[in-house]
Amino acid sequence: MIDNKPRVFVGRRLPQEIIDRLELNFEVDLWDSDMPPDRESLIEHISKADGIFSLLTERIDEAIIESSPSLKVISNMAVGTDNIDVASATRHNIPVGNTPGVLTETTADFAFSLLISSSRRIVDADNYVRAGHWKTWGPSILLGRDLFGATLGIIGYGEIGQAMARRATGFNMKILYNRRTPIEPIDGINASYATVDQILLQSDFVSLHVPLTPDTRHMIGARELSLMKDSAILINTARGPVVDQEALVEALRAGRPERAAIDVTNVEPIDMNDELLSLPNVIIAPHIASASVATRLKMANMAVDNLIAGLSGEKLINCANSEVYDK
Repeated sequence: MIDNKPRVFVGRRLPQEIIDRLELNFEVDLWDSDMPPDRESLIEHISKADGIFSLLTERIDEAIIESSPSLKVISNMAVGTDNIDVASATRHNIPVGNTPGVLTETTADFAFSLLISSSRRIVDADNYVRAGHWKTWGPSILLGRDLFGATLGIIGYGEIGQAMARRATGFNMKILYNRRTPIEPIDGINASYATVDQILLQSDFVSLHVPLTPDTRHMIGARELSLMKDSAILINTARGPVVDQEALVEALRAGRPERAAIDVTNVEPIDMNDELLSLPNVIIAPHIASASVATRLKMANMAVDNLIAGLSGEKLINCANSEVYDK
């Protein structure tokens, strides 16, 4: 427990056991809603805070950081930190916490679920039945694509990409992967390094698992989509802007790739007038790849642990800008 409790802004309603932990250690300023705070409210609340418990919907930019003189720690309940100006936080000597590792298997489960659902047209089948179209069995009704023995291309071969490969191994899939540099073979996974273009040309399924950086923004654009097989399926559980969404709309209309299944969009939530919603050959989920009860609870507890450490004058347990401790 921390004496003389610091003030912490919490950007969203959380499970009560997490709130209890926070209130034990901090004076808690809770945004008690299922919707994120607007920018004006965010600035007002963070300006008085010693620490922030943020979620990926809270955009913590340089202006907010500079208007918060007492801010000492930003603890993000996410693996990625693209919602935070980490460079600005570093310049102001503010450590930024994240929650790596904890959602690897859960996210890979969901990515592979999207792969199966899109290849075997499970969502289409459910809609078909509910619309009253199921009149008989037919040899050409809702034909999908086989997974067993197919080629899976994984772009971004970190922990989640490797977890995806382990799942694909059970389906005897040929696995191609891309990352900055090839790695030593992993026991139990028969995966081969390939360039991004080679993956796009050869794969029946392409699954994206890269962080959002200036280098990966729109890394899958019109040219890259045109390289994919017309029978291929694109899976994205990384970040929406990794794919040029306008180019994806045109590619899906043209049938190359045949289908897509995505958990992330360029703007979240997606605008209900977005052309992507008019297409029948895409599954769109509302950014729920890590949404299991156990994983979200672990993420929240890790974010609290980071806040406790940082506001006790200790190093964050998981820090996205550890160079602040070198100053």
